[in-house]
Order: sequence, then structure tokens, then C-alpha cells
Amino acid sequence: MKRYKKLPMHVQFFIPILDALRQLGGSATNVELKEKLIEILNIKDNELEEKLKNGRLRIDNQITWSKIYLFNAGLIDNSNSEILSLTEKGRHYKLDEDEVLKIFQKIHRNMLIKKDKNQSQDPDIINDLNETRQHSTELLEIPRSLPPEGFERLCQRLLRASGFKKVLVKGRSGDGGIDGEGILEISPLVSMKVVFQCKSYKDAVSSSYIRDFRGAVIGRAEKGIFITTGRFTRDAREEAIRDGAIPIELVDGDKLIKLFEKCKLGLKEKIVYEIDEQFFDEYR
Repeated sequence: MKRYKKLPMHVQFFIPILDALRQLGGSATNVELKEKLIEILNIKDNELEEKLKNGRLRIDNQITWSKIYLFNAGLIDNSNSEILSLTEKGRHYKLDEDEVLKIFQKIHRNMLIKKDKNQSQDPDIINDLNETRQHSTELLEIPRSLPPEGFERLCQRLLRASGFKKVLVKGRSGDGGIDGEGILEISPLVSMKVVFQCKSYKDAVSSSYIRDFRGAVIGRAEKGIFITTGRFTRDAREEAIRDGAIPIELVDGDKLIKLFEKCKLGLKEKIVYEIDEQFFDEYR
């Protein structure tokens, strides 16, 4: 991985994020952006597995902080919580390490001033910190602690909530690594059979698991889904979309969290209020 020696660790991805978004056509989901960064920086699997004391992946923490500074510098737009995009300024802005350092120091100084004045962070910064929410780390620890049968039934519930029909768990009678199956209705006239495998891992799933699972899918279904609480190696991701082979949909820990959030399963939503000062102006 290329290092920017002059830059603090939490803005190491400042320049690469801009480059990645440009290569992706100016916008990307968080998952697409991370995968592109891994590709263009040739980040090794051992680096992807490095964790902070709180259990959060170091790379995710660094990417998140770089996005915060890029947003404050007016180079990216995060108004859509699902998609990150370049601003007009970001599309053409040329940066080197010295310029990045100046931007970082200016924004960081402003953050410290706000903190000294006991002002809360900009709501937009809080929105951009969505990947650091406390519940994300805690949530993944629960399915990891479940017995295999419990995790399979949990995945069954998530698939049902995601629109799958006739979702069955095979349990110990699973055939060739297939833990369950279901029907995905694409339209009233089109549907497909899908089989899935569930692995509650903390570490990475390698390409060999994907090849073995694909072998079990052939002749039994039109699509396979591999669900894990961990992550997939780069080779596993490439194997999942290999030309000429049945594509395997990969659901890692990050996607699993998004499924819980989207389906509103296992989570209780909190409502947070912000004072509307303008409302009170006519009474002052």
C-alpha cells in the first residue's frame, strides 16, 4: 500500500479517495469505494485485518476520517447517505501531500476551536460518521456468538424480511455446504431459486470456500448467496464474479449490518431532536 509519509494516519486515504471516485465515474457506494481503494492501493489481506482496540477495522477508521476532512474541504458530497460523490471542486482539484496537510491542519484547527467552545460537531460530520456508530461493532458480536443453527435461522429471518419466499433452512442435512434455500420473486412473472451458505467468522473467507460453495450450487439453483459475519479476501471477491461461472452474491459483516438496519431487525430506532432557533424568533 502506498504511504503518504507527511500525512497523519487518519487522512492517509485523502488523495486515494478522490482518485478512486474519479475512476468510478464521480460517485460510489461505501462498499464500491472501499473495494476500489483496495484495488488501486494493492492493500494486502493482513492490512485489511488490522483492528483498533475497540474492535473496529483500522482501514475503515482511516477511510471514514479522510471522508470527514474531504467533506469539510468541499471536495465530496455526502447528502445521500448511501452514495458518496465528488463535488464540482473535487472533480478538478489537484492535490499533493503538502496541500492535503494544509487542508487537514486548517480543518482540524477549526474542529478544536468548536470543541473548546463546547459546540457540538456539525450534523453533516455526524452523518458522515455513520460507519463508526457504536451499534455496528456490538451488533456483529451477537451473531458471531450464536451456534451454527441459530445463525442459520437468523439468516433465514433476514432473507424473509428482504423479500425472499419459501425460505428453508436445511440444518445438518445441508448438501455440499448449502445451509438453506429460498425463492426470490423478481416480478409477478419471474422468480429464481436461490441457495445460501452461512458462516459466522471473525476473520476472512478465502476463495476456496467460494469455489466449493459454487460447486454445490450448480444444478440446484440459479444463484448462490454466501453470508458471513467476517469479510471476504480479494481472491474470494474475484472468484465470486469469475467469468463463465455462476455468480455468487457475497454478504460480509458490513452488508449484514445494513440488512439489520434496512429490515429493522434486532435494532431499536432512536429519535434525536435538534433545536429550531428560527421558530422562536417571532417570540423574542
